[in-house]
Amino acid sequence: MSDFSDVGQLKKFYLENIVPNEDSNESEFLVNATAKILAKNGGRNWIPLMVKETGEDQYQVVGSNFIHTVAEAAGLKKVWCIVIEPTPEAEETIKVLAKEITPKVNLSNASRDEIKATLQYLISQPNSPLKTVSLLSATEKLEQASREYWNNFDPVISLKCGITKGKKLDTFKTAFYLTPLPPPPPPPLPPIDELKALKVTELRKIAKERGVAGYAKMSKVALIGYFSQLEISGDRS
Repeated sequence: MSDFSDVGQLKKFYLENIVPNEDSNESEFLVNATAKILAKNGGRNWIPLMVKETGEDQYQVVGSNFIHTVAEAAGLKKVWCIVIEPTPEAEETIKVLAKEITPKVNLSNASRDEIKATLQYLISQPNSPLKTVSLLSATEKLEQASREYWNNFDPVISLKCGITKGKKLDTFKTAFYLTPLPPPPPPPLPPIDELKALKVTELRKIAKERGVAGYAKMSKVALIGYFSQLEISGDRS
């Protein structure tokens, strides 16, 4: 493997020793036309390939797959490359900078401006399923929601902000991710005498807040018995 000092430096490698990260989906016209210009102007790729080492004198493209495809079409034997650190963080950075992947915003703590800018980007994409979404309305509803506790994107649908299940929500997910906080603890249980004075619907609501299994079918007697056991065990939180 290369010496660590090679990382970040401009190096020239044989193209046959470099494999693309993925197949290029560029048009034949763009590839061939660019390859002709590259060959005509000296055959030097002034924008280097970003590669990682996979073996002895073996490399894989991390960013700029288009350049690799063009270099092959131009018949280049060697290309200029920069070897990156072999870490997921470095690969992610390269792919984002090369616009090969879309960066994502953490919806759990995103500011209003971040939400608005991200939605605007998604809405403006060609043939976007979100074109009919109101930017200002969706931004307002998302900003005011308790996003910090979401562990999936289903609550977005409940906001009735124009983002519905299916293609719209799938498109929304391409630019957002979540890092949810643990849900806040429920308030302490009232004394048993106060619980006995509550209606069964009120008791079930308390049980639901505490994640009691089968609370919806429990009778008032069963619920009071359950809460009494919590009081005996000292677990009133």
